[in-house]
Amino acid sequence: MSDHDAGLNRRHFLLGAVGVGAGAMLTACTGNKAKPAAASTSGAVAAPAGAGTSNDAPGTTVNIGFSSPAADHGWTGAIAKDATSEAARYSDVKLQAVQATNDVAAQIAGIQTLITKKVDVIVMLPYDGKQLTQVALTAMQAGIPVVNLDRVFDTPRASRIWVGGDNYGMGVSAGQYIGTTLKKKGVSSPVIGEIAGIDSLPLTQQRSQGFKDALAEFGFKVGPRQAAQFTAQSGQSVAASMLAATNHFDAIWNHDDDQGIGVLAAITQAHRSEFFMVGGAGSANAMRLIKADTGVLKATVLYPPTMAASAIRMARLIAHNKGMSDLAQQEVPASITLYSATVDKTNVDKYLAQGFES
Repeated sequence: MSDHDAGLNRRHFLLGAVGVGAGAMLTACTGNKAKPAAASTSGAVAAPAGAGTSNDAPGTTVNIGFSSPAADHGWTGAIAKDATSEAARYSDVKLQAVQATNDVAAQIAGIQTLITKKVDVIVMLPYDGKQLTQVALTAMQAGIPVVNLDRVFDTPRASRIWVGGDNYGMGVSAGQYIGTTLKKKGVSSPVIGEIAGIDSLPLTQQRSQGFKDALAEFGFKVGPRQAAQFTAQSGQSVAASMLAATNHFDAIWNHDDDQGIGVLAAITQAHRSEFFMVGGAGSANAMRLIKADTGVLKATVLYPPTMAASAIRMARLIAHNKGMSDLAQQEVPASITLYSATVDKTNVDKYLAQGFES
């Protein structure tokens, strides 16, 4: 979430994957040494800087420090799991993870420990980006590159690269799916509900803006909208209230799949099925419901925790002073924003293994 502040008790009421990197362009990185270009008078350009030996080939040992919030819900739990699993893929990576915590002082102390140990790179998902900015700057000033994962620091000087999700893009993807589906059904003036997350958070505001903008392209607008708290309890309460107040919906977007556990419970209790629903984030349980296709949940838009695996890959490349083969430049970029793909029945098998368990 430009900062996925689910650290604010986002997924505690659970009713009831290890991912890979976020995209093919991260799976086939190659080394920096370019092959010499053959002499020519035709004006042909030299091979890209990334062409050459595979970056997956073992190199010098890289000590990567890792810090994240407590795994007290599905998404942050998957972040830690994906980072650990990705590091284990490489014989030249040693992952030094400090205790996961939602206490800012404790996370700062853990980062300070990693700085003292002089790790090569630090990958950090801060519990609070603003409050962790100074210790990240300290690491950078000590010559330790920081990979800022998802929740942004106050200044780009506090990190070498930012890797995270696209909150605005989540809203756009949800709006496009709903708009396209309703147009195909021939619905001209739909009632479209929105169950948001915590309204005070920039990430929620970005998601809602993207949703509003995408629907506007179809001539549609958001109807009843209420904010929840990124928990299943709040999702159930808010959905029950919204359903009681509105006797007909054509579609509903719920920002978060763990929150959606409660939303779906409220829908079942209200015996409502006249609409379809789109979720958010990409939990495995939501994808299983989408695959079964027996209820109102028809799609979810991703905010993939596989970003942690990508962050580990970027940390390793930085430590090895390598770039990405799909880019012409010698170094990894300053930021990577993951695409918010839409998962429905037609492609759910492709994404199911990447879903996190609620």
